[in-house]
Amino acid sequence: MARRIGPVETPPLPRQQFPVTERWTYLNHAGVSPLPIAAVEALDGYARGAAAGGSMTGDARATRAEEVRAGAARLLGVPTGDVAFVKNTTEGLGFVANGLAWEPGDRVVVPELEFPSTLYPWLGLRDLGVVVDVVPTEGPGRCIPVSAFAATMAAGVAPKVVATSWVQFGRGWRCDLAALARTCHDAGALLCADVIQGLGVVPAELEAWGVDFAMADAHKWLLGPEGIGVLYVRGSCLDRLRPLEPGWNSVAHREQWDNLELVWDEGARRLEGGSHNFAGICALGASLDLLAGAGVEEVWRHVDALCERACAGLADARATVLSDRSEAGRSAIVTFALDGHDPEVVRQHLLDAGIVSSARGGGIRIAPHGYNTAEEIDHLVAAVVRLAGH
Repeated sequence: MARRIGPVETPPLPRQQFPVTERWTYLNHAGVSPLPIAAVEALDGYARGAAAGGSMTGDARATRAEEVRAGAARLLGVPTGDVAFVKNTTEGLGFVANGLAWEPGDRVVVPELEFPSTLYPWLGLRDLGVVVDVVPTEGPGRCIPVSAFAATMAAGVAPKVVATSWVQFGRGWRCDLAALARTCHDAGALLCADVIQGLGVVPAELEAWGVDFAMADAHKWLLGPEGIGVLYVRGSCLDRLRPLEPGWNSVAHREQWDNLELVWDEGARRLEGGSHNFAGICALGASLDLLAGAGVEEVWRHVDALCERACAGLADARATVLSDRSEAGRSAIVTFALDGHDPEVVRQHLLDAGIVSSARGGGIRIAPHGYNTAEEIDHLVAAVVRLAGH
């Protein structure tokens, strides 16, 4: 029988906001999050307003977009003017990778076992003569220490960019971005962080940590829809990026239609180009408000306790936890393996029991959020125990 780790208090995110709980024990927020009711209502409100008023709703939409930009900036821990809306993390990475000026022989350093979209934008620069070097892991579930980044950085010319996920997608190890930023800057390198697997569940202070670029989709821990995301560009780095999609929304004089001069907006908005995805922004804003009302610190405390409970129960079920669960390296992702059982078979067994997870990182990846409960974690453990035959 799995031992229990203390009672986990009432979830900080209200369960009534998440209709998914009526059918599923949903533990796949590292994949695609279910939308809360607040986001659904915001989408509906946007659509009804657009239907009833068309362009007459333009001022209200623009005002709401700036409110959401400010809310995203608070969550990132950065100035509002340093945040741009993008359609997804990949676009944000592309704006950085392709917006910087490159010369043959420039280096980029990335860690092993990265999500493809965190790697491919840099590999795409090879035809410009850019060298991409990989930081090896000590084991698939182990957090890569900053010293390993430093060793790879020192093994050639100083890199122009070090690109990494804050939280690795498969097994969830978390990178010490503050320490890595110091190491990068000491070597004259910029730090670009894909923060999609941490933002919204782990507190972030990206400006204070020294991160130069960061990006995240809305559809994971931010509890928003697909097709909208945010990009952070440190103010001191903004002029190093060539805007790739210049348009009327990129310039300081965006309402002066007869002014054909190209004077960039003073902030990251210069990267936005054309009209916004207002439907996505409205839904994201509702989800950000929900997270802000709960407090990300409280969300993290709750989710971390759920993950610890899961690890204890899985150990009793003789499953092997593959994730780094050290204080500095752990995240809201727990990946485990059950000896003698194919991960896809385990995933389907859990789904048959009403539990949504993913087969990732050589095992089963679970990723609870701030509305999940201790009882749901116990339900997961019981299903694993049944499959293992204990």
